[in-house]
Amino acid sequence: MDRMTASPGRRVLLAAPRGYCAGVDRAVIAVEKALEQYGPPVYVRHEIVHNKYVVQTLEKKGAIFVERTEEVPPGNIVMFSAHGVAPVVHEEARRGRLATIDATCPLVTKVHKEAVRFAKEDYDILLIGHEGHEEVIGTSGEAPEHIQLVDGPGDVEKVEVRDPNKVVWLSQTTLSVDETMETVDALKEKFPQLVSPPSDDICYATQNRQLAVKQMGAQADLVIVVGSRNSSNSKRLVEVAKLAGAREAYLVDFADEIDEAWLEGVTTVGVTSGASVPEVLVEQVLEWLAQRGFEDVEIVKAAEESITFSLPKELRRDLREEAAALVAERGGAGSGEPAAE
Repeated sequence: MDRMTASPGRRVLLAAPRGYCAGVDRAVIAVEKALEQYGPPVYVRHEIVHNKYVVQTLEKKGAIFVERTEEVPPGNIVMFSAHGVAPVVHEEARRGRLATIDATCPLVTKVHKEAVRFAKEDYDILLIGHEGHEEVIGTSGEAPEHIQLVDGPGDVEKVEVRDPNKVVWLSQTTLSVDETMETVDALKEKFPQLVSPPSDDICYATQNRQLAVKQMGAQADLVIVVGSRNSSNSKRLVEVAKLAGAREAYLVDFADEIDEAWLEGVTTVGVTSGASVPEVLVEQVLEWLAQRGFEDVEIVKAAEESITFSLPKELRRDLREEAAALVAERGGAGSGEPAAE
């Protein structure tokens, strides 16, 4: 449609920071580098990050996404997603004669290490997170006999531990800060000696994006969060926006999912994006809004971000050669599947 003239009363508040965090950037570049160095196919266990556009883009370049390690033919390369995996998955890859690249976000790896340490010290570990989320499954797998999931304050009543003086809480990295602390407060009321992790488990990017939305939501009639429905941190941004005072907040993957009816009676639209969302999708939303008279864009800045992570060390090796050697030393490709060339 033709661009409408900007209305003096209409404006967009654009959150900063937004979009890609350091862990997501590292994981996506890792897939691209693996495809460039080793050629397709490169298999990825689960979505590398929770974003539809990113997954579709990488598929076009030759990445193959699978749900289970056993789906990868012997002699191939498999990458583990940014959300992390349990030790049993590494063992599955070894048995399957696969070369592996671990693209787990370093901040998730930190939580895994905390789980292992506290389990060795024989603590009961209360993991605050959402049931079924890949990150929760991976962390729980580090010490399944010591970890129990607490999915929000409503779960606290049913929590039982062996020794109330030896209990620690950890959390999924992509939760709402406020909701997590509400759960922690409820746990502390039940277990006064509850130990906290040595540093925040909720990652810097999740916290910063929520802080920007809190500042923006108080001024916005409508908040549009760009992100996929299976993205925990994106869904939390919608919740945070509503709690901050936005009249409405919606999650969209693409600009064409926005309903024009949402703009009725709206003068201020807040825009942000989850930590796994490339900036091109935000630009498309801003263009869509500009065509409807929302050309005025103001930045709402909550924090500066400069963190970067180095790429997985496995990318420095010849993984095709390693995968072929694994097949050769264990008696052929197996299952009638040829090894990758």
